[in-house]
Amino acid sequence: MTTESKQDTSQAHRAGVSPLLGAAGAGAGAVALIVAAAAILGGSSGAIGALVGGGLTLTVFLLGIAVVGSVARLLPTASLLVALMTYTLQLLVLAVAVVALDRSGPSADELSRGWFAAAVIAVTCLWLVGQVVTTVRLRIPAFEASTGPHPGGER
Repeated sequence: MTTESKQDTSQAHRAGVSPLLGAAGAGAGAVALIVAAAAILGGSSGAIGALVGGGLTLTVFLLGIAVVGSVARLLPTASLLVALMTYTLQLLVLAVAVVALDRSGPSADELSRGWFAAAVIAVTCLWLVGQVVTTVRLRIPAFEASTGPHPGGER
């Protein structure tokens, strides 16, 4: 007995639907919400801090998607290794950006570090939630069940 998928995932992928589309939408929504909240509660320095933190995080995640997606199309066998290396590089890029911002010395009047950190955390969390929700809704089967006779005979 097999269960049929309610959605043909091959058609969804051909139409350009990706599990990461939900992640990108959720991340962009997080940037908009956190910048609005920072502008209301923290003034212009809060809005700038939230915009820089959220924008940086969203950019790093989108570049990671582009790299892993390109490698998965060209060399599917290397995609796991590249995904792990990309994750490590994403963390490194964010850390270097935080250190560079700290050393460049924007004052608290120009950029709120608290709102910067809040934006990084909010974008990361909503990115992950968007990715999980979109992936679950696609209902991608773990394996394909054959409907015909097994090529090796009866089992």
